[in-house]
Amino acid sequence: MSEIEEWLKKRGVTEVECLVPDMAGSPRGKIMPAHRFVREEGVRMPESLFLQTVTGEWPDDMSVIHPAETDMELVPDVDTIRLVPWATDVTAQVIHDCIHHDGTPVEISPRYVLRRVLKLYEEQGWQPIVAPELEFFLVAKNVDPDYPLVPPVGRSGRQETVRQSYSIDAVNEFDPLFDDIYDYCEVQELDIDTLIHESGAAQMEINFLHGEALSRADQAFLFKRTVRETALRHDMYATFMAKPMIGEPGSAMHIHQSVQDRETGRNVFSNRQGKPSGLFLSHIAGLQRYVPAAMGFFAPNVNSYRRIARHDAAPINLKWGYDNRTVGFRVPISSPQARRVENRVAGSDVNPYLALAASLACGYLGMVQGLKPEKPFEGDAYDLDYALPRNLDQSMVLIEECEPLIEVLGEHFVQAYRSIKEREYETFFEVISSWEREFLLLNV
Repeated sequence: MSEIEEWLKKRGVTEVECLVPDMAGSPRGKIMPAHRFVREEGVRMPESLFLQTVTGEWPDDMSVIHPAETDMELVPDVDTIRLVPWATDVTAQVIHDCIHHDGTPVEISPRYVLRRVLKLYEEQGWQPIVAPELEFFLVAKNVDPDYPLVPPVGRSGRQETVRQSYSIDAVNEFDPLFDDIYDYCEVQELDIDTLIHESGAAQMEINFLHGEALSRADQAFLFKRTVRETALRHDMYATFMAKPMIGEPGSAMHIHQSVQDRETGRNVFSNRQGKPSGLFLSHIAGLQRYVPAAMGFFAPNVNSYRRIARHDAAPINLKWGYDNRTVGFRVPISSPQARRVENRVAGSDVNPYLALAASLACGYLGMVQGLKPEKPFEGDAYDLDYALPRNLDQSMVLIEECEPLIEVLGEHFVQAYRSIKEREYETFFEVISSWEREFLLLNV
């Protein structure tokens, strides 16, 4: 805390946002004066915040927390403290870990789940390296959820009406917005790299530089907040929904992942001769074996599964291949030290901590179990059958039956996550859609 206090004084910070990523990956927490933050004997919040659904409800099963809904203590991570660049007053934000009063970690905290998986890698002498790629749509403000989303108006005064993959001019339509995004990210020291226009109308993608998994999850968490805030300041929305618009592709969070030797920094995915190693192939095999059971972390919402569609820029099965964008697990052409696999299954609506934890957990299980992958696929994987769950309910059944993944991620966490998603699915199922009224009202 003394280090944080010095940081705050040096920058003249007057307020501090104490952030905790919840189960959906949204920021929860408290805001307080800086002088009070450094003198507080621990910030506290109820552990039950991790059990609240995206609709603000509570699951039927809350047995994973104390029946009295006791508080947990928030521990600031000094490595995450940053300025809030859009705040009127000089404000800092800091991400917190959560512990019980006896000092033990809160096992259902998403940030802890990622730490848990990284600890398993550390025990093997390994260090995962990841680089997320986040896609999102810019849309006109929509205050009535019954109305479909539409692209915003750009500098030309017109909306996009056709797909503009990799178009520089289409990105330039929103130059003032992206200038602010880059400025805000620079203030927060977020390691973003390239910006491209994706295939959807006003759909963008920003890539992160590769780095240690927890820091990349923290940065993705802060980046999503930054983009949404910046868009609002330009009188539009930014959405990370997996499939926000009919007739447009979905948005993904592709995860590039590799593993280094902790002592030497050597990429263990390549052998001494620079060829793909056995650990590399086992890592891919682990993804092939366990991603279906982990699908609820890559597609966490009922809307997520609308993205998993044939010929719609998202994988539908578990094939892998070299420089093949139709498969679930793509291996880019690279040097031996940069050898990696790109998990293309996750949507942009994921909790980045849980998506990274699940992806690394699947690869880890393949490595320690010595699994063997199928042969690399060279054709169009969209011509093959679906091999991924098609809805949230099916995903929850698969994770319940996968003991190895439960053991890696934590039994209490998986129980909590399942209870939340089951409640969300039931709430969604109660809604009667316009499709049902249009086609069933007078025809059945």
